[in-house]
Amino acid sequence: MRGAPTVLHLDMDAFYAAVEQATKPSLRGKPVIVGGLGPRGVVATASYEARAYGPHSAMPMAQARRLCPNAAYLTPRFGLYRRVSEVVMGLLRELSPLVEPLSLDEAFVDLQAGEASGAAGEWTADTARAVGERLRRDIRAATGLSGSVGLAGSKMLAKIASEQAKPDGLVVIPPGTERALLAPMPARTLPGVGPATAQTLRRAGIATVGEIAEAGEAELVRLLGRAHGGALYVMAQGIDERPVVAERDAKSVSVEDTFDTDLTDRARIHAEVARLADRCVERLRAAGRSGRTVVVKVRSYDFSTLTRSETLRGPTDDPAVVREAAARLVESVDTTAGVRLLGVGVSGLAAFTQEDLFAQAGARAAEPPGVRPPEPAPPVAAGPAAGEDHGAVRRWLPGLDVRHARYGPGWVQGSGLGRVTVRFESPGSPPGRVRTFAVDDPELEPSEPLPPWGGQPSEPAIRPNVMSSSEAGEPTPGTSSP
Repeated sequence: MRGAPTVLHLDMDAFYAAVEQATKPSLRGKPVIVGGLGPRGVVATASYEARAYGPHSAMPMAQARRLCPNAAYLTPRFGLYRRVSEVVMGLLRELSPLVEPLSLDEAFVDLQAGEASGAAGEWTADTARAVGERLRRDIRAATGLSGSVGLAGSKMLAKIASEQAKPDGLVVIPPGTERALLAPMPARTLPGVGPATAQTLRRAGIATVGEIAEAGEAELVRLLGRAHGGALYVMAQGIDERPVVAERDAKSVSVEDTFDTDLTDRARIHAEVARLADRCVERLRAAGRSGRTVVVKVRSYDFSTLTRSETLRGPTDDPAVVREAAARLVESVDTTAGVRLLGVGVSGLAAFTQEDLFAQAGARAAEPPGVRPPEPAPPVAAGPAAGEDHGAVRRWLPGLDVRHARYGPGWVQGSGLGRVTVRFESPGSPPGRVRTFAVDDPELEPSEPLPPWGGQPSEPAIRPNVMSSSEAGEPTPGTSSP
């Protein structure tokens, strides 16, 4: 274990919802819930104002609406979240080259590998705390958002510290205090203790981390097996020697969609698979990778899930090849009873593309007659644009960005019965006015989102000084999106 709390864990506070509040002045200080808005949607993030009523991540959206009916329910804008995440991760890399991102809003940092403390060997609890406080200030100045920071001598304890710091705080666990801190905590505090392991421990009369340590390694091995029991005993002592790893090689790239109503039409299923294949290849190319194995995931109406895979003769990032392989795979699955979820993935990743034209030509020739997928249909789930063009009719999804020829930038507050309601405001403006238009209004168009620091959608992510939410003025009451 380290002699100073030089492992930092950052967890942004209610990240998706906080980005929405930062870019929508009328929602600051109001309940906001981000996630899938269909009948089968789940909550991705709930703001702290919404959590007071009970909604939380992974809760079915229908249940969240019952608990907090007056919240603003918004479609995720993952492109904007990634852009804000890049700014935050850039600040972390200024502290140390060893940054281990866990998600868009969470990462470990090994401060000892950087120069933030000045001369080597001068790390103390006070110097680590000063670095953590400066990081929190820099994040707020650059993005207008808050993050919680934990500092400890190991990754496990740093993550526990950041949980204790939430929201918008900092907690330092000084070396030597680990066991006393962990002892009264529930057993599920430790990594690797899920519901099944916790139940096994409860049956043996073990409910806290301190009781795990007192049980002894032999008893834990008897209950959980040598690998799991031994690792759990070590962690209960406050010992975690896992290093911060700067690069994590992805093993696969995949996308999936859950549909509001079960799909039974084969043409529609093939169209959705083709669309998912194209999205998967976009992610593959964005990562600078290619892949050799195409995987299709099909979840039926009864939640039973099947996967099918096909390994190509060489890695590829050709969307046509992935589409055709995915079409062959889904053709082998019986979908007559209805499909609630489809997914397409690529594994066996490589950093290069081995284009085998003969393999690709053979793949096309081997395709059974009549199964070539039609052109992709518009997606059922939320897409990147606020208005999806369905011939002469558009769907305007709550929370997504628009621009009106006369009124400028805004966001969709709700739509229905041939009308769309838009609130016209931008990150640096006061709370804006609400106006209603016909869904086919020619002056209303989807637009790219503005970042929390304002500016233009195409501007690169930098570290500007921005107005905090408290400086932007008192928000007006928010409304619920249909």
